[in-house]
Amino acid sequence: MKRYFLSLALAISAFLPIAQVLAANEHGSAEEARALVKKGITYFKANGAEKTYSAISDPKGQFVDKDLYLFIFDASGKTLAHGANTKLIGKNLTDMKDIDNKYFIKEFLSVADKKGKGWVDYKWPHPITKNIEQKSTYIEKLDDGSIIGCGIYK
Repeated sequence: MKRYFLSLALAISAFLPIAQVLAANEHGSAEEARALVKKGITYFKANGAEKTYSAISDPKGQFVDKDLYLFIFDASGKTLAHGANTKLIGKNLTDMKDIDNKYFIKEFLSVADKKGKGWVDYKWPHPITKNIEQKSTYIEKLDDGSIIGCGIYK
């Protein structure tokens, strides 16, 4: 019996590096996140707000790639579109904090207001591993004052 469990443990450990490589390939890069935001902005300008909100909120649509997805908040922090969790649409998330008590949504809004675009770092649970990981989100201010963003796990 011990030999069976030892063999099983060795077999599983042999596949862990492969699983880690596959998981790493599923992570979007900073460049891909920025490009997805730019794609969303182009779509917004060509199709208007409502059509963009619908397209972004489609979890199998063109604005979801690997672990990347877009979201849009209005200037008060209300969720207008979300590619990973449509239950957030209509909710104001300005009081949301990470594990270090950082109000990262407020920081999204501040960066957009002061600079027009930029990156915000915070800690957030990874949707697959559930481990708390460093996350960085790129946001840009849209013409109507709302913000569009996409985050990456580092």
